[in-house]
Amino acid sequence: MVYPRIANRWIQVMFGVYLVALALVVFLPAREAGTVTGFVGVIAGWLSLLGLPLETAAVGVEFAANIVLFIPFGAFLRLLRPTRWNWWTVGLLALGSSALIETVQLAVPGRVTAFSDLVANTVGALVGLAVMKRLAA
Repeated sequence: MVYPRIANRWIQVMFGVYLVALALVVFLPAREAGTVTGFVGVIAGWLSLLGLPLETAAVGVEFAANIVLFIPFGAFLRLLRPTRWNWWTVGLLALGSSALIETVQLAVPGRVTAFSDLVANTVGALVGLAVMKRLAA
């Protein structure tokens, strides 16, 4: 059938676009990335108006943003090869990809690496996988 091949090709293209956007977000120098990810500070500011300390709010929002950033990663993997990607393979690939990102960020001016990013990115990919598994059920 031609339709599944066309659909698979579109999923591949969208995954590619996502990966390019992800690379822009995680590899831009801090100054330029701030224009893309400045929403973290805005949301943290709103939460501080509700009484949450600004630094605590910023850490929480950034952690949540990293989860959201990697949800498509797990979802696209599941869509491309439903039988190949399970919890372990997606988790390990997400962890490895996150470790590569954090390592490269060491060389990017103004970027900061954090263990919490590895955790959040891996959790996000697993959430994406879970959502796709649930939708397929």
